[in-house]
Amino acid sequence: MFSYIDPNVRARLIEEGKLVRIDARGQLLSPEAASEHKPILNVLGPIPLPINIGGQPTTFQWYAFVRQTELQEANRLADLLRGRGEQHLFSALSSHMSVNSALVLGDFGSHPNPLVRVHSCCLTGDVFGSKRCECGPQLDRAFQRIEQEGSGAVIYMSGHEGRGIGLWAKAVTYMLQDSGEDTYQANRSLGLPDDSRDFGDAAAMLLYLRGDRPIRLMSNNPIKQAHLEAGGLHHIQREKHVTGVNPANRRYLDAKRGWGHRIDPEDLKNAEEI
Repeated sequence: MFSYIDPNVRARLIEEGKLVRIDARGQLLSPEAASEHKPILNVLGPIPLPINIGGQPTTFQWYAFVRQTELQEANRLADLLRGRGEQHLFSALSSHMSVNSALVLGDFGSHPNPLVRVHSCCLTGDVFGSKRCECGPQLDRAFQRIEQEGSGAVIYMSGHEGRGIGLWAKAVTYMLQDSGEDTYQANRSLGLPDDSRDFGDAAAMLLYLRGDRPIRLMSNNPIKQAHLEAGGLHHIQREKHVTGVNPANRRYLDAKRGWGHRIDPEDLKNAEEI
């Protein structure tokens, strides 16, 4: 594990308890037992991460999670590249590891019922600020609410772009949507599922961070809650999380409402101007 990083650094992180392995139920695994359990997540952290919320920095604790199978493949490629003297190609390793993140504020483990946002990555919304979706405002609002309460967590799921179809296919679906299809019809036109995301790793991450204890999930998606419950979380109170409605995404949100998301018609009437 992590052989493309100095083994001494790896050993130090393990000794300090900042690099561990967990099973699908969030339970710590010893190095000897780890190979006997699947799936296995490697956990790196906590790492202090100041985040600008409302113009003021708030320090969250960042944990990075990666599946053992993906880490092993990246390790194999690292050995291959090193053997060829092609370390300049190490950027290729990133395509073989989907690294999920937990951004934790306050005493999350002992809080009686903290806010949690399980957020699928969205380059266009989270980074570019696109108004074709509500992802960016949802992420911002989640951080704001958690900061106001002083405790909570954002679980940021990588590899979930476009409900799991990837950025390239997402770009194609945008073109199909511009031709009149809704977001789900566009997926089907490409022969892709409506939603191929899996939130099982998010459940394991939360179980590791606080066990099967109550959380308030900021989400409009009942499937997300169902996945977390199937992963072992049995005390979820889902809270409506509608924000960022505007004329550019109103049709998109209406399609999500028709697909079962908790979005009321009145939520779409007060769209902001772009």
